[in-house]
Amino acid sequence: MKIFYKLIILALLFSAGSFIGWGIEVFYRRFKPDNKERIWINPGFLTGPCLPLYGFGLTILYLLASLEKHIGIESPPLRKLMLFAIMAAAMTLIELIAGEIFIIRRHLKLWDYTNERLNYKGLICPRFSFYWAVLGAFYYFIIHPRILSGLNWFSHNLLFSFVIGFFYGVLAIDLSYSFSITDKIKAFAEENEMVIRYEELKRHIHLEAERRRSKYRFLYALSSEISLKEHLKSYMEKQLDRARDGKLNDFIDKRLEKLQRDITEIKERRHE
Repeated sequence: MKIFYKLIILALLFSAGSFIGWGIEVFYRRFKPDNKERIWINPGFLTGPCLPLYGFGLTILYLLASLEKHIGIESPPLRKLMLFAIMAAAMTLIELIAGEIFIIRRHLKLWDYTNERLNYKGLICPRFSFYWAVLGAFYYFIIHPRILSGLNWFSHNLLFSFVIGFFYGVLAIDLSYSFSITDKIKAFAEENEMVIRYEELKRHIHLEAERRRSKYRFLYALSSEISLKEHLKSYMEKQLDRARDGKLNDFIDKRLEKLQRDITEIKERRHE
């Protein structure tokens, strides 16, 4: 029975982390410097208010917090610093794995650190690893001591367990819907040799809706009066312009090489 209660606690942490993380990312994307239009963008892969990356993150932080006593460092401050470094490494690894999976399997990039120093494939970078360490410290000192008794109560409350079950039922429906949408994006991206920045695509659709004075849906960002295929075509044209200007774009290297050859040929013809 204890195992069942522990599973309920982990399920609660995952759902809470997914929802809270979604809220953090909504406001972060709204006010980050490169969002000059101050557009509200629904972050992540799913339609609803849920970011599983943060759910896994909070669950990992909860599990790692109990490992401090096993770190073989006598000095308490140094032991805590090592714990926060481990937390940051774990969160960074989750970012890397999730990012690689979506790039390889979905041809999607859910976030992009390309402009950050020492980034790897635009998926991880030192600055955000530092943020994960700070988040780990915040969790350890502020959240963890206060949630242990609450988690124990929730895990033994069958009515609340029903609420958690409802969350996972909605999550399963959302996953099915989101995969069906991204299957279409993946097919388009493969055909045109692209890895599409999901957030940038949503931003493009939002701006197009404003330009056309049509309705924009925050949660169902990819559903509008215009078909998704048309949105993808106009988005690709925008990325082609960026590629020609040597700016950050969504085309993979071999497509860029072909574009560069085409541009060179056009210039040579003009000189002739």
